[in-house]
Amino acid sequence: MKTILFPYGKEFLEYKIPNSRLKGELISRIHNYKAEKSQEELVQDALEHPVGTPSLRIISEGKKNIVLIASDHTRPVPSKIIVPRMLAEIRRGSPNADITILVATGCHRETTSEELKSKFGSDILKWEKIVIHDCDSPDMVYLGKLPSGGDLIINRLAAEADLLVSEGFIEPHFFAGFSGGRKSVFPGLANRKAVLYNHNAEFIAHPAARTGIIDGNPIHNDMLYAARAARLDFICNVIINDNKEVIYAVAGDCDLAHRAGREFLLNKCSVAPVMADIVISTNGGYPLDQNIYQAVKGMTAAEATVRKGGVIIHLSKSNDGHGAPEFHKTFAEEKDLNQMLVTFMKTPKEYTRIDQWESQILARVLKHAHVIYISDVPDEMVTDFHMIPAHSIDEAVKKAEDILRNPDASITVIPDGISVIVS
Repeated sequence: MKTILFPYGKEFLEYKIPNSRLKGELISRIHNYKAEKSQEELVQDALEHPVGTPSLRIISEGKKNIVLIASDHTRPVPSKIIVPRMLAEIRRGSPNADITILVATGCHRETTSEELKSKFGSDILKWEKIVIHDCDSPDMVYLGKLPSGGDLIINRLAAEADLLVSEGFIEPHFFAGFSGGRKSVFPGLANRKAVLYNHNAEFIAHPAARTGIIDGNPIHNDMLYAARAARLDFICNVIINDNKEVIYAVAGDCDLAHRAGREFLLNKCSVAPVMADIVISTNGGYPLDQNIYQAVKGMTAAEATVRKGGVIIHLSKSNDGHGAPEFHKTFAEEKDLNQMLVTFMKTPKEYTRIDQWESQILARVLKHAHVIYISDVPDEMVTDFHMIPAHSIDEAVKKAEDILRNPDASITVIPDGISVIVS
């Protein structure tokens, strides 16, 4: 028997699998990875040795109005480590600069005061100026057309800054290829209309809009263009292990530094598929498993290694419920997945519905395999999403065996579906 620990919220669920049934365990090599330097040293070294730009201290000289873009509550970015060091470097270059920390929520809900305190710590919350982006605010600036033809409209604070910099982290992303870098501006600081256009059905269905793919990815192309148009002059991005510890940091140009981070990550998290009847996956625990909306990311890793008609068992605590009302409404009202996808593909880019992309990807997953969902949400909500509810791994595996009519169905496990690129 092999005992596997699956992250679930801030805890772990344990499950024992007979060796005869376990086909494979897909794990990123960044798990349990320990860097030779401390987290603080890694970030400081990156700031002092940037890729493709002068140091943050130097580029801050003479700048008066500086905006530092920070990630929001849905990302496990160790801002307590990154942001103080970025602020210190900025103030070394421009001691009297007016600095705003702008929280890049994209189209997510507003970050709460408690979440800000947890993210930044009490001192930054007390002494620094923090503004939370609102994608529906009328106070935006038009910066021209994106390569896709959509309008690039972003937060006025960012557009009018003398210097725009950002923190963030790099992980595999299920349609942008990788998170981090350019994403802090777009979709992080964009208005809703711009985000909807970029996340249109044609782009989501594009074969290059997949985990770990950048070349030819139309969604990434818009994002990088937007970052350049907004003059994102400097980034500091990190890569974290399963303990949410910094194991790598890179700083500098928003594209060149991001490329260096992607290369490091790609060498650590690429895994070959191990096809099985049942695949058990997670979203890596808190904070990425707070709702059903975010859980779709982890499911796509399982999608890549479960056989057609098989079963995905996904663990996601989902203490924040579905996470997106329109996403929930789409599935609750449309029972025919084929019709749902047809409707999406017929929808013009400029009329992309809110959260349509997430619905499109979940529908794709559900057409490929059954999904059994282990969470803390009511069973009715799970069935609204065309998934099968379960409350333990034992119960979920039994349901999967019944669906497959095979008590010896093969199993592949992905303890953290967010951290791997299955290809």
